[in-house]
Amino acid sequence: MSRVLVVEDSHTFSSLLSRRITEEMGHQVVVANSRAKAEAILSVDTDFFVALLDLNLPDAPLGEVVDVVLAKNIPSIVFTGEMDDELRDQFWAKRIVDYILKQNMDNVAYMLCLVERLHRNPTIKVLVVDDSLTSRVVVRKLLEAHRYQVLEAEDGLQALAVLEEHPDVRLVITDYNMPNMDGSELIRTIRRNHAKDLLAVIGLSGTQEAGLSARFIKSGANDFLHKPFLTEEFYTRVTQNIELLEYIAQIKELAEKDYLTKLYNRRYVFSAGPKLMAAQTRRGQGVVVAMLDIDHFKRINDTFGHDAGDAVLRQMSALLAARFRTSDIVSRFGGEEFCVLAMDMNAADASGVFEDLRQGFEASSVRFGDQIIRYTVSIGLCTSPLDGLEAMIRAADDALYVSKNDGRNRVTVA
Repeated sequence: MSRVLVVEDSHTFSSLLSRRITEEMGHQVVVANSRAKAEAILSVDTDFFVALLDLNLPDAPLGEVVDVVLAKNIPSIVFTGEMDDELRDQFWAKRIVDYILKQNMDNVAYMLCLVERLHRNPTIKVLVVDDSLTSRVVVRKLLEAHRYQVLEAEDGLQALAVLEEHPDVRLVITDYNMPNMDGSELIRTIRRNHAKDLLAVIGLSGTQEAGLSARFIKSGANDFLHKPFLTEEFYTRVTQNIELLEYIAQIKELAEKDYLTKLYNRRYVFSAGPKLMAAQTRRGQGVVVAMLDIDHFKRINDTFGHDAGDAVLRQMSALLAARFRTSDIVSRFGGEEFCVLAMDMNAADASGVFEDLRQGFEASSVRFGDQIIRYTVSIGLCTSPLDGLEAMIRAADDALYVSKNDGRNRVTVA
């Protein structure tokens, strides 16, 4: 379980934070009410992904606890009743994550969002592109304070090579003036293969050239910052761009995935399927379309209840998802009917593959309360390209009907 350290002398406030972090996020919280207690904890245990630190403790009235925790390389969020410009600059220089004013519950909510952000950031790759080693180091340290995975490149050409090696990079932060390929050209090149909703780009420049920010945005950047920038603004822009990508991904998932089974839905099959099939055809590789239907599903619902029927649907979906590759499309087509687009599958092998799958369903069972539910599946296959996806789905559906009509729990090839 991921763990959070809270150092706060107010029992009421620390209890509030602990309860919300535990109940809403599932993280374990360890509380210290003084600098001395925090030091004692950290002397034997430093396994915390973030620390929440009060700047005004009885034995550390000037925020000394921040140095204690940062020395253990634990990202730290500080909170205080007041913050002036001098104090803000002092703590930003220490590479804290952020500061929070203890004014109202809205600020507590912001702190909780920061905690969850830090928990997710280690899975996110950020590429920093700048010919200045000094500038790269500054940006790297800022990003690492927020637990991002950081990659580096000295110019645009090297950046493209890094992106080729790491296609899961989610944010590029690039300078403008660089040898070989400047930031603007780099962004235009990136956008040929990486859409804005999958990869964000923030441009940087120390020049005050008029219209440079507009040029970056028109080239395909999501955002722009002038150097030198304020640390607080840098973090705000980075977080905003990462969260926008996440929101778009969530919206896409809601539009493309079935809520119950988490498989793709019918809409996705008809939007993405033709493109994937066209790519397969260009490569000279085959596609097999399968339609699957749970036998006597109404009987399951009538006998055990609709919640039990949902449990069967979820288990079948999990078995399907585990059996096929991410390059295939596995979808809930509607009700108890499923559709699989198996890419690069040899037509001669398809019958055997889906017969093994049918037998797997027959041998499986679903435990629902005290009941054991068994079920079988009928399958129809189309292994010929025919005239596009819709024609193949119709052929597979006709084959499925034959399987049903011939006694169910069997595979029929169109």
